[in-house]
Amino acid sequence: MRIISGQFKGKKILEPRDTKTRPLKDLTKESIFNIINHSNKFSVDIKKSKILDLFSGTGSFGIECLSREAKEVIFVENYSGVLPILKKNLFNLKFLDNYLIIEKNILNDFDFKIFKEKFDIIFIDPPYKENDLTKVLISILENKVLKKEGIIIIHRHKEQKDIFPDFFKIIEEKKYGKSKIIFGSYY
Repeated sequence: MRIISGQFKGKKILEPRDTKTRPLKDLTKESIFNIINHSNKFSVDIKKSKILDLFSGTGSFGIECLSREAKEVIFVENYSGVLPILKKNLFNLKFLDNYLIIEKNILNDFDFKIFKEKFDIIFIDPPYKENDLTKVLISILENKVLKKEGIIIIHRHKEQKDIFPDFFKIIEEKKYGKSKIIFGSYY
């Protein structure tokens, strides 16, 4: 895996050796950024954006945002098998200080009230075995952590049958290999 674009273009992203973590593939990541940059369905400028990367894993998505000069990225991850890799990947970017790592479990009483600011993009990349994202989406809405014009991007297995709360509006859905990417927001 590599950083696709921006100031760190071509830099390698370290990957875990275990099978519990499935990093975002470069082709899928590139497609996500093409949609963000060129879709007329929403207007988000990465360079002006605050990003929340939930279930960060190796940090592939958030690091790509940093390379593309995002204002700030907050990574939330708690799996001990991948946290050292996330930290090393960020350390390897040298001298960046516009990110934060929060070592918490998003599914077990994660309190979105800790965020004082709202985000332009919230990227959610849970383990494929995680079947229900309703609690996470409700917490994001109730705690008002997504900006009015912000988007939520969800990475799932292409066969995953998700049931989203009524207030979550799917704007676009794309499939790439084994992945499905859902772009959504709130009504």
